[in-house]
Amino acid sequence: MQKSEEAAFSAPGARLYSLDALRGFDMFWIMGAEEIFHSLAKITGFPLWVSMAQQLTHPDWNGFHFYDLIFPLFLFLAGVATPYSVGRDLENGKTRKQLLFRVIRRGLVLVLLGIVYNNGLSIRGSIDDYRFCSVLARIGLAYMFANIIYLYSRQTAQVIWFSVLLIGYWLLLKFNSAPGFAPGDLSMEGNFASYIDRSILPGSLYLKIHDPEGLLSLIPSISTALLGILTGSLLKTSAKPKKEKVLYMAATGIIFIILALIWNQDFPINKNLWSSSFVMLVGGISLILLSLFYYIIDVLGYKNWAFFFKVIGMNSILIYISGRFIDWEYANKGFFTWLFQLTGEPYDAVVKATFFVLVQWGFLYFLYKKKVFLRV
Repeated sequence: MQKSEEAAFSAPGARLYSLDALRGFDMFWIMGAEEIFHSLAKITGFPLWVSMAQQLTHPDWNGFHFYDLIFPLFLFLAGVATPYSVGRDLENGKTRKQLLFRVIRRGLVLVLLGIVYNNGLSIRGSIDDYRFCSVLARIGLAYMFANIIYLYSRQTAQVIWFSVLLIGYWLLLKFNSAPGFAPGDLSMEGNFASYIDRSILPGSLYLKIHDPEGLLSLIPSISTALLGILTGSLLKTSAKPKKEKVLYMAATGIIFIILALIWNQDFPINKNLWSSSFVMLVGGISLILLSLFYYIIDVLGYKNWAFFFKVIGMNSILIYISGRFIDWEYANKGFFTWLFQLTGEPYDAVVKATFFVLVQWGFLYFLYKKKVFLRV
């Protein structure tokens, strides 16, 4: 851990409070907040809670729930940060070669952290007992390739890269398949991406015959990060008034969602495949969310309400991996068993889920006050 993550936005007036807040809002849902709504749905059967609980699950294959947004939104926001960190360093005289090594190092460190997160630190008997693909590896590699494109190309070329990667991935899956399946088969067994993962990747796959963080689906995820980079460049370097930037992001987001729904007719929205229509949909929603947070926080100046999320967003990677090494459930029971007993069944489940999140937030707040942030 280092007291240096804040330096990524240290230029006067450059730090985007809304970026930290939205990243914290994103991570909030996988810190255990989803369990609050699952518990409310189970206890009450109230349609609103049931509907929200359903949105906080993943579809089996095709389709989209709110929970599918969390991962790509984080990757999008990592891209938004690039012009404020890598771009700033370019402006301050660092060479592209220096930054290239830093970007590659960060990507590979995240890959290694992902392996540790999946498998722990114990030695296993066979390579088949390890899972090498991971959320952190996907973030690291997509971030790495998108930043390399950013370092060595102009914005027009970045837009071309964004488009070519999505169209190329669509055509790759449209005209290929696993052996024994018709070209363009997009079932879990028959799609070309899953077949490549089964054929090439060492170790085990998350779904045995498919891995949602597999090899080929890395291609469109680079576009997710690139979209974030293009958005960050708009916010940092464009001379447009702030309110005009908000409208531009929101309008682009709406257009992306419409295009995603059209593309869905031929290439279904599917997080497991990170389909091109999925990239467009989550990209559109991410743009609208960022425009909303940016307008309220950085344009209108209403920041206090978002402090809770900012504390999470400043140490997002740390809180993600902490569950592998810290028994938060044990800590929650240690501090608040008396409160759960006072609450009694069945609502003690809601209280437990709520304080499970608050215990983690308290830990992050302590680190925030000490200005200690995990920097990869």
